[in-house]
Amino acid sequence: MDYKSAGVDIEAGYRSVDLMKEHIKKTMRPEVLTNIGGFSGAFSMEMVKKMEKPTLVSGTDGVGTKLKLAFLLDKHDTIGIDCVAMCVNDIACAGGEPLFFLDYIACGKNIPEKIAEIVSGVAEGCAQAGAALIGGETAEHPGLMPEEEYDLAGFAVGLVDEKDLITGADLKAGDVILGIASSGVHSNGFSLVRKVFPMEKAALETYYEELGGTLGETLLTPTRIYVKALRSVKEAGVRVKACSHITGGGFYENIPRMLPEGMRAMIRKDSYPVPAIFDLLAKKGEIEEQMMYNTYNMGIGMAVAVDPADVEKAKAAIASSGETVYEIGVIEAGKKGVTLC
Repeated sequence: MDYKSAGVDIEAGYRSVDLMKEHIKKTMRPEVLTNIGGFSGAFSMEMVKKMEKPTLVSGTDGVGTKLKLAFLLDKHDTIGIDCVAMCVNDIACAGGEPLFFLDYIACGKNIPEKIAEIVSGVAEGCAQAGAALIGGETAEHPGLMPEEEYDLAGFAVGLVDEKDLITGADLKAGDVILGIASSGVHSNGFSLVRKVFPMEKAALETYYEELGGTLGETLLTPTRIYVKALRSVKEAGVRVKACSHITGGGFYENIPRMLPEGMRAMIRKDSYPVPAIFDLLAKKGEIEEQMMYNTYNMGIGMAVAVDPADVEKAKAAIASSGETVYEIGVIEAGKKGVTLC
């Protein structure tokens, strides 16, 4: 009897690490002091000497049941981008710069090529965010998970000078809300998606004219990473007063999180185009509009509030980063919350 006969292949684990290395290399930053394969990742903090009050910000998240689509379509090279995005977008939302990322993959059976494919997406997400992938763990769980399935989660650490934290504290009536476009459903609400659409390969490979692609391709489109967009706004000299990453809970849960007491966000639903996938989802599932906005991002992945005098400069900075931006609303005095009109 040995470990392999019990379901854990140590040699497959070694091969997975070897296959990952080529992807991880592209995420390296000069502050990384260790090589992949060690017991921990070391990251120099020399940069804090340039800050008045260096502050660490962190984020951790997973991909959720969007993974089920990756299993069905046997496509694993973008799901890692989602995992990174869910973590680093939260850090950017606080004004932080993501520094490094660690991933955790739990699988029923370690298939090195599949693990490397997953990590290639993680590495791509890190490259988009400017974060180093300095470590991780691949855990083989025979008997606990089906051999063909896995779970993916991650953890990111970022840095910001305390004076640059985005808290919403100085938000005032008249401030303008800008919405940065999403790439679709992102990584939230897939338990409902899986109730609306048949989770069968044939259904996912069905082409929809309005989507411009298959249902599966559209749903697996990775989450946008907004780190560069927010960095561009800061470099343009614009102060982001408040920021909200539109994830699970949609507009109704996430927009109020960026507001102080006595401030209300007024969002114009007709101020930007809602992607076709949401119209299709609502129609097929007979989902009421209020529930759609309470579950999904509805085409806006990040909302930022700026002073009216900074609107054009902020929009230009966001556009220069490659993102699409809309002026979607305004801050008013009133009961803390959001009104969609």
